[in-house]
Amino acid sequence: MILEIKNYIKISNSIDEILKNSPFKMKYIIEKTGISEPTFFRKMKEKKFLPEELLRIAEIIELQPSFLQSLNDAEKDIDNGIYHSHSEVLKVSEERFLKKYGN
Repeated sequence: MILEIKNYIKISNSIDEILKNSPFKMKYIIEKTGISEPTFFRKMKEKKFLPEELLRIAEIIELQPSFLQSLNDAEKDIDNGIYHSHSEVLKVSEERFLKKYGN
C-alpha cells in the first residue's frame, strides 16, 4: 500500500509534465475531463487534482497506444495506396443518403 501511495504522490506532483509530454492537446484533455479550463489550470498549477480526476486524466491519456496504432495503420494504408479520395467518399455518402431518404 505504501508503494501505491508513493506512486500517487509522484503522479500528482508531476501531472503538469505528464500532460505536457502527452501527444494530446491540452484543450482535448480538458474537454474530456469535464473540468472547466480555469479550474483545470488552477488545479494543475497547485497540483491539487482529486484522485478521481487524476484517474479520468489517466484514462484519457491511456487511450494513446491504441490511438497511435490507428494512426500508424492509417499511414501504412496511405503508403500502400489503400485510401479513398474526398470525392469518392462524398459520392458514396450521397448514394447512401438518397437510398435511405430518397430525393
